[in-house]
Amino acid sequence: MTPRATSRIAQAFVELKSEDPEAVSAFEIARTRVAGGRRLRSLRRMRLFELSGPLPAAAKVADLLHRSTQFYNPHKEVCTIRMRAGTLPVTDESTWVALVADREGSRRGAAERWWQHETGEAIEVEEAVVWVMAFDADVDRAAAEELTVLRDRHHGLLCNPHAQRWSLAGADVPLPWIRVEPRSDAARNTPRGKA
Repeated sequence: MTPRATSRIAQAFVELKSEDPEAVSAFEIARTRVAGGRRLRSLRRMRLFELSGPLPAAAKVADLLHRSTQFYNPHKEVCTIRMRAGTLPVTDESTWVALVADREGSRRGAAERWWQHETGEAIEVEEAVVWVMAFDADVDRAAAEELTVLRDRHHGLLCNPHAQRWSLAGADVPLPWIRVEPRSDAARNTPRGKA
């Protein structure tokens, strides 16, 4: 008899194996046209899936995700699974990580149905985009926010706050993260005069 999976959270970070055209373009625009991007050393884009519910061990989660086109294409992308909080391997002290998710919902019903068909377990799957910003030197949260949130043609780039919600983290990326919107970011996301 197979042991029943326990309820937990898993994060799957999916990134192209080849150079990401969207990240390359955003990096060039940030360095040349956006005030907050002048000290940017590199910019990476990943898709983040958060799975919550009765999940098996990390190796089995990785195997399931590898078998489904609902999550990623293993011929073109790599997937890193994380089931414990802590520092991501892509971050250091000069790195900020921005989560950008649609305001209208991040649930992925097709992925949830596929998982239930394969495992017999009902889970929730959410998806967002993660931008990993590495700077030449330590920059504070305000500088990372300056690059993240679009304000006008010369301020911000990665998130349109009218249609998307965002959150920033340093090396310690929260687990879970997509559902949790820190109060400081939520307050900053509120249009002026509406707080």
